[in-house]
Amino acid sequence: MLTKILILTLLAFILVSLFGALAMLVRNDDQGKRERVVKALTVRIALSMGLFLLLMAGFYFGLLPSPRA
Repeated sequence: MLTKILILTLLAFILVSLFGALAMLVRNDDQGKRERVVKALTVRIALSMGLFLLLMAGFYFGLLPSPRA
């Protein structure tokens, strides 16, 4: 149950970072905001990679059931 909460929390943070970058991109006026967009997208990529690694570890160690076709 804790792993599901952690996965959903990471997904929520990924979406917040993505839409935050989108909002900054739309209001892009100066160089400082462009750097913030890059930082927000970097955070999103890092969170996505962390979630992927968490899912892979969960499947490997049996914390998450493997999907069946």
